Amino acid sequence: MRFLHTSDWHFGRTLHGTDLREAYEMWADHVVGLAHTHDLDAVLISGDVFDRGIPPVSMVRLLSETLQRLAEVTTVIITPGNHDAPTRLGFTAGLLKDNVVIATDPSQVGTPVQVRRNGEPVGYVYALPYLEPDIDRFRLALDPQSPLARSHEAVVGAAIDRVAENIEHTIANHPDQAELPRVIMAHEFVVGGQPSQSERDLHIGGVDSVPSALFDIRIDGKSVIDYVALGHLHGPQQVHAEPPMRYAGSPLPFSFSEEHHTKSSVLVSIEHAGAVPDIELIPAPVYRPLATLRGSFDELISAQYAQFHDHFVRIYVTDIDRPDRMLARLRHYFPYVLEAHHDIGLKQLASYDLNPAKIDPREILVEFFVSAGGRELTPDELALITAQWEELGKVEK
Repeated sequence: MRFLHTSDWHFGRTLHGTDLREAYEMWADHVVGLAHTHDLDAVLISGDVFDRGIPPVSMVRLLSETLQRLAEVTTVIITPGNHDAPTRLGFTAGLLKDNVVIATDPSQVGTPVQVRRNGEPVGYVYALPYLEPDIDRFRLALDPQSPLARSHEAVVGAAIDRVAENIEHTIANHPDQAELPRVIMAHEFVVGGQPSQSERDLHIGGVDSVPSALFDIRIDGKSVIDYVALGHLHGPQQVHAEPPMRYAGSPLPFSFSEEHHTKSSVLVSIEHAGAVPDIELIPAPVYRPLATLRGSFDELISAQYAQFHDHFVRIYVTDIDRPDRMLARLRHYFPYVLEAHHDIGLKQLASYDLNPAKIDPREILVEFFVSAGGRELTPDELALITAQWEELGKVEK
């Protein structure tokens, strides 16, 4: 089985109010191109295809067109994340073609999507929609009168139990299918993942993460899950656990905390059940790079920073005095500036930051202004402090 693992498309999201429609269109063309050139059996989208429950019409149209294009050459499997509204995302699920699946029903987590190549099954995908503890603790409980614990671990664990039951039944009753690879899709914060600042919190009832061991389904001591396709965290990364599991990450950066991410999708090839997946990270197209710049105003507008003219930039201007019309003038050199800060390096000091060994209190004041004010006192300022100190000394005497 050969598939492309993606997640967190977040169609409709902006970056500091900037419209990213062209970036989403670029990403959609990229994924369709990979489906054509890499002979994919499936494209997985592990949650948050939209950024909110009621997405812009233009983004609904873009997703619809993208799915139509992908369905011509491969199977597409989508699960909702914590941003999507499962009911709205899945309202057409019953009308879709066999090779476009939107898995929104938690009660069906134990029923896999059978991925086919030329009509023959090549693998199974267990697609878990984002599970809301407050709701799914009742829906996934064996007895609705005895709900599960109010945590992500409890509801995801119950869903995985259903997956395990299906796998055990399949292996026992269909030995010819025992060697087909099995993949789980999930939109969760798995312990060991490294978050950024742009993911919406999954914090529910004080328990917002799930252990990776939940996904390690074993039958007769043998792991029967070959890959876990995770969504939610925006940085592409491997979670070091068995079975192999990765976050595909978002295709676009949505905050400056993602400035140094290398966005990508995951091309996964699995020969048979139990085989080590072959993993290839395919870089995502870069619409406009992010950069953080820091320096004096004159430095920033010099040729030294000309290379960032077409970047989305966050700028820290370090002049002691705030430059006149700072933002307007910066926009002349950096048309895509998203943040501009006047930052002179002020910091909050504790008493132990100062040297108590100083005998002359004026020296302590000089040290304080250098540490907290970012500059030394001018001769006139030092003379004024000296005069005031001497005057105070006369009063005390």
